Amino acid sequence: MLAKEFKTSVLPLSSKLLRFAIQFTKNEEEARDIIQDVFLKLWQKRHSLEKVENIEAFAMRMTRNKCLDMYRAKRSFPAEEEEIKRHKEEQQDLQQEVELSETAIILRNLIDKLPDLQQTVMRMRDIEQLEYDEIAERTELNINAIRVNLSRARKKVRDEFLKTQAYGLEGHQTKAARLF
Repeated sequence: MLAKEFKTSVLPLSSKLLRFAIQFTKNEEEARDIIQDVFLKLWQKRHSLEKVENIEAFAMRMTRNKCLDMYRAKRSFPAEEEEIKRHKEEQQDLQQEVELSETAIILRNLIDKLPDLQQTVMRMRDIEQLEYDEIAERTELNINAIRVNLSRARKKVRDEFLKTQAYGLEGHQTKAARLF
């Protein structure tokens, strides 16, 4: 097919192909890009176009395929974005686990520094989840003494923990490093 024949048989289809592409993509700019690609392909295949019975149907099919290709290309990005989002969430979860384990180490070390009685009462109540009656039976202390020791132990641990947190913000030192 010569350039003159191409101009008379293919180029007049441009407005029809453009309307079809706009209907498909809902975006005139993208539709124009698609039509430009289709005409380029048709021009490159101009020598074999003589074998095509219906050039209009062939051009419409090419336009539809290009629109579908563009649609598929756009759809692949959200999947990649989902993967990136999921990966970030996993990293955040892992970071939270590390922070929680660091916090647990700090709290365990702070409890270990308490006087023996406060240490025992705090472990029984807060870690083993025992009731005051059960603690009283095991330690042979009255419930008031248990409450006082538990209150003092919690206050010491809270105060020391807050100090380590404040130090970490000022000194840019990790929580685990402050323990040693």
